[in-house]
Amino acid sequence: MNAPLSSGHFPDNDMSGPRFREAGEMVLDQFHRDGRVDAQWLGLHPREFALLWRLAEQPGARMSSQQLRTEAFCIMIDPEPEGISADIARLKGKLAAAGAGHLICTDGDGRFFLEVPPDHGLSRLASG
Repeated sequence: MNAPLSSGHFPDNDMSGPRFREAGEMVLDQFHRDGRVDAQWLGLHPREFALLWRLAEQPGARMSSQQLRTEAFCIMIDPEPEGISADIARLKGKLAAAGAGHLICTDGDGRFFLEVPPDHGLSRLASG
């Protein structure tokens, strides 16, 4: 039986890297390709997960749409008309519904980042 080819767009499930990334009260789970706030799963689309995973790698770091396309999706030109902006808008809605809408931000230059407290540590949810 042939195994499906990897798209190369998302981290592999081989868990060679960290399984969890935390940004404030949100915990991203690479195995489930989803995020949660407390016990509430966000129901992330794969593109949304890839964006959050990349942004959570360096909370507070400002990233342009082009940087996110290249680093989160490994593509230079987004095939979708609204692209990253539409993904971010959906993410903000999902995070707001979970009470964490303040985490994802846009600066005055149109760059995206995660706003998290400097003292955030791995939560009890991520360590279990």
